[in-house]
Amino acid sequence: MLTVHHLGVSQSDRIVWLCEELAIPYNLVLYDRDPKSGMAPADYRALHPFGTAPVITDGTLVLGESAAIIDYIVAKYGNGQLSVGFGDPGFTNYLFWYHFANGSLMPSALVDLIVARFGTAIDAQAIAALQARSTRAYEMIEARLGEAPYFAGDDFSAADIMMVFPLTTMRMFAPRDIAPFPNLRAYLQRIGTRPAYIRAMEKADPGKPLNLS
Repeated sequence: MLTVHHLGVSQSDRIVWLCEELAIPYNLVLYDRDPKSGMAPADYRALHPFGTAPVITDGTLVLGESAAIIDYIVAKYGNGQLSVGFGDPGFTNYLFWYHFANGSLMPSALVDLIVARFGTAIDAQAIAALQARSTRAYEMIEARLGEAPYFAGDDFSAADIMMVFPLTTMRMFAPRDIAPFPNLRAYLQRIGTRPAYIRAMEKADPGKPLNLS
């Protein structure tokens, strides 16, 4: 059976959410972060050679990486739901934002995290250059969400599942004021009304704030 190994307050919440959106059966195993280091516990790190979240197991398969896991689940269990095919008007936007989430947005958020923690030890000019990339990412997101209700277009897709984590939970680690981005704020409110999202967050991180504003 498909098992989602969820590390608390981590990117693996995407996979719980995906399973809820697809309404497929899955087993959920929860892992708490180490109380001292805040990192994944040893039993989670042992699941996969890279030792990071997310991880799924499915029979003898052990698979990491958010996008790889989403592609696998959508292909095997979802009959292609939540993906956008070649020839669809939203295809290239789907591809771009699906990969932008971890290819560009998450690295820029990690830069924000590093600057927040060690900014005084970094050259001011370097800080400005690093933060400009993150700001540019948010400006692109705001522009896209002014064109369409979801990242791929009119319909919710796996691109949204990829993008929401860095726009919500990641801001708990790397704070970002989204008040200047009304399209983004409206988008997150739409996401927050999705029954599958609500169920997933309650199962994955019960009692934790959703950070939708």
